[in-house]
Amino acid sequence: MIGGWELTALLLLAGLVWLWLDSLRARDAGIVAARRQCEREGLQLLDETVAIAKLRLARNDDGQLRLQRTYRFEYSDTGDNRRNGEVTLTGAEVVSLYTGPHVLH
Repeated sequence: MIGGWELTALLLLAGLVWLWLDSLRARDAGIVAARRQCEREGLQLLDETVAIAKLRLARNDDGQLRLQRTYRFEYSDTGDNRRNGEVTLTGAEVVSLYTGPHVLH
């Protein structure tokens, strides 16, 4: 029979596994969004990845409480520089994406 301590540890472990898997899914969605935005604007996504910058609770459009993650990424508009962009997701849904001012080709 499982005692209170073991059950608590098991639930905590399950919660951490869920957070890890959910974070991987959100990160992948952030990479796809950043890549598509860079392609649309004729930019080069550097390192082909995003890095977590912020994690908080937020409500989605339906009023449900979800994890909101902001990821930073680097891109180049000239091929010689590095600029910063951000993509924010609530759950796996992109709610904002910013590449900032850059040189137009």
